[in-house]
Amino acid sequence: MSYTLDQLRCLVAVAEELHFGRAAARLRMTQPPLSRQIQKLEAAVGAHLLDRDNRSVSLTPAGAAFLAEARRVLALIDAAPGLARRVSSGTRGVVRLGFTAGSTFAVLGELLNRVGRDLPEVYVDLFEMVTREQVAALDADELDLGLARPPFDPTTYESRPLVREALLLAVPERHPLTALRRPAQPADLAGEALILHSQHRAKYFYDLVVSMVPVAQESVTHSVSQIVTMLWLVAAGRGIAFVPASAVRLGVPGVAYVRLATPVPEPVELHLLWTRHNPNPALRQVLRALDAFEVSHDT
Repeated sequence: MSYTLDQLRCLVAVAEELHFGRAAARLRMTQPPLSRQIQKLEAAVGAHLLDRDNRSVSLTPAGAAFLAEARRVLALIDAAPGLARRVSSGTRGVVRLGFTAGSTFAVLGELLNRVGRDLPEVYVDLFEMVTREQVAALDADELDLGLARPPFDPTTYESRPLVREALLLAVPERHPLTALRRPAQPADLAGEALILHSQHRAKYFYDLVVSMVPVAQESVTHSVSQIVTMLWLVAAGRGIAFVPASAVRLGVPGVAYVRLATPVPEPVELHLLWTRHNPNPALRQVLRALDAFEVSHDT
């Protein structure tokens, strides 16, 4: 035998009023049907829940224990429609976010704070990936949103610029380039040892740099994929590197930064990226929360 939600509500009313007449009035029913509901509940539970006589009503130990669970069940049932509406509208849910290592010091913390402020019931699950891994995960519906470097196929993905920043030269402290009173030109780099981005693991930055600066392969002392690695190599005197302006935030000691003359003042871009077919309502709410969110790291 099972019990009903109405029977649970009857028990809660009697337990709170400790009077069958008042409980019946609260439930807008007469006392005999209320008594029958309690009897059916006790039969279903297999335990005596209430002690009553002509003058008083009290909970048995079993009734007190059952009352706590009854309230919990009723609270869940009462909250379920609102929960369903919030999930359907996207104000509650989970968004799986892919991000590049560089975005952690460029924008990730600020983005999470904005989403947390505007959508406190949306949980953002984080996955560190390079752009090509994010694209594959988006295609496989393993991610909802990416923080990735362009370009993207516009027939499959929607994207929005999130960060635009300058490209700087990271050089050892007291390097001659720090004495320049203007942005460095490609000609100023002649004879310098270069720490370059990996052509395969950091293709976006590699392509960006070589499109603006003639790079002789014999000048490249190291090719690495992570910006923080580049900065420590610069600090060790292994060469100079091309880094986004947000790299200054890392505060690596022994490194100075020089503005690089580029055709576009802020050529480094980071985009929000998502697939056009993604059905997650929480994604739409996150995108709306970030609608006017754009960061510049100009120096």
